[in-house]
Amino acid sequence: MLDSRPPLLQLQDITKSFGGVTALRGVDFTLRPGEIHGLVGENGAGKSTLMKIIAGVHTGFSGRFLLDGREVHFNSARDARAAGIAMVHQELSVAPDLTVAENVFLGNQPTNALGLVQWRRMAREAAEQLKRLGIDADPMSRLGDLPIGVQQLIEIARVLFSGARIIILDEPTSALSPPEVERLFAALRRLREQGTGIIFISHFIEDILLISDEVTVFRNGRKIMETRAADTSKAALIEAMIGKGRDALEDSYTHDITLPAPPVDKPIVVEADGLSLARNLKSVSFSVHAGEVLGVYGFMGCGQLELARILFGKLAPDAGELRVSGERNRFKSTADARRAGIAFVPESRRDMLFLQEPVYKNVSISILDRINALLLKPARERTLAQRQVEQLQIRPADVEIELGLLSGGNQQKVALAKWLSHPPRLLVLCEPTRGMDVGAKSDVIQIVRQLRDQGIAVIVLSTEPETVLSLADRVIVLKRGEVVREFAGETISKDRLLEAA
Repeated sequence: MLDSRPPLLQLQDITKSFGGVTALRGVDFTLRPGEIHGLVGENGAGKSTLMKIIAGVHTGFSGRFLLDGREVHFNSARDARAAGIAMVHQELSVAPDLTVAENVFLGNQPTNALGLVQWRRMAREAAEQLKRLGIDADPMSRLGDLPIGVQQLIEIARVLFSGARIIILDEPTSALSPPEVERLFAALRRLREQGTGIIFISHFIEDILLISDEVTVFRNGRKIMETRAADTSKAALIEAMIGKGRDALEDSYTHDITLPAPPVDKPIVVEADGLSLARNLKSVSFSVHAGEVLGVYGFMGCGQLELARILFGKLAPDAGELRVSGERNRFKSTADARRAGIAFVPESRRDMLFLQEPVYKNVSISILDRINALLLKPARERTLAQRQVEQLQIRPADVEIELGLLSGGNQQKVALAKWLSHPPRLLVLCEPTRGMDVGAKSDVIQIVRQLRDQGIAVIVLSTEPETVLSLADRVIVLKRGEVVREFAGETISKDRLLEAA
């Protein structure tokens, strides 16, 4: 039962622009005590912009911002935190070189009367809080050494147990396995019972409907619809997000698919034989052919990320070998892997993109040695980038715009664009559609298929079964570092993938 008290938060007629581009147009939004309010919309629809206004990250907007019925003006995220507002951003904002416990209590470490940090207390309380979310991690371990999904859970824990009365979660389940999502939802329901207001942003519409009391839909910077979650459906929300005529697009992520027979007439580009790495991988073997997309599916922590890093020379296996076009390779660095014709797009876009630089520099950075030789040639870089921007329908179609101003889906297109002019032999993609709406996912899928049709071998590693189903020609399933199932030349479904993992 929702709290009957006046709203915690009211936004009235909010408008916000960036460099002449209007991100929000006259938006109203209300959050009540003890309410979980879901937000959906395509990339660039304005959801994250509105949330960053609430969290004090964005200023310089027009309209009224009221807390408990009183108008407020935040000058920074610190002001918002002081008012009891906390946010988990889509892109991680953890401190990887600090310990798990330090991240849980970042900026709020327990101290004694002399102002000294109580390290033992902090470690003990961090372990207790993480246990409530089902996280089994040494509180004194370095956070950056843990899988990105665990890092995401730890950042969520920091916010959930911060005492904030308004919590904003931007794509919190994107890197979580189903059991972890269930534990997170249980924690959110407990906070709701305590009167906390929660804003939940997600492209997983099933999650929105399962956890939310109210749902608001954004499109092109406007609020299109607000409804009780119990009174709507996935189809209705998708129609509101992207308009009519796109039902088949969403269906492509949920229906069963029939995999083609293995391409025995095409050469094998990469073979892995018995790859092992500490406790992460156990004798993993597979092959991928030219013009084939191999899907690697499993829950978070199954060994996918370690496998991807071995393929790109970031990690050296303890045992086993890799063969590229029949030649044995043992990469000592990422430069060795690139020389062998292997390209890598990691699960976190920030690991390979320069958000403060223009789009054209991000597109050309990987091939500067080929197009510039001795001297930089910015005009040629811009021409190459403009061609990719148009081909991939990157929006806005401006190669000079700072990359950080693009939506997450368009940033991912830029990450892929650099491989289209001088394609590799093998492209390794980690979570290529994570945190995207169905429209952006469709665009990325078409790009990957275009690369496959050019004869490139592609390996897609994902914890999202929908991503694997929509992209893969063949699928292997990893579980606790081992290949437990391969699907080829047969009909598969999300249920079968989940069961195998």
